[in-house]
Amino acid sequence: MRTRITLECTECKNRNYNMTKDKKTHPDRMETKKYCRFCKSHTLHKETK
Repeated sequence: MRTRITLECTECKNRNYNMTKDKKTHPDRMETKKYCRFCKSHTLHKETK
């Protein structure tokens, strides 16, 4: 079963992306480098509640 998650920029703390993930394959929190339109650069985004 896939669950909805929200990704937050680690630099400006804005919540930019909504995604789904599979809890069986990724049980811990996700971290990806994505483009933040507020910072205008690629930054690390972490999963929030």
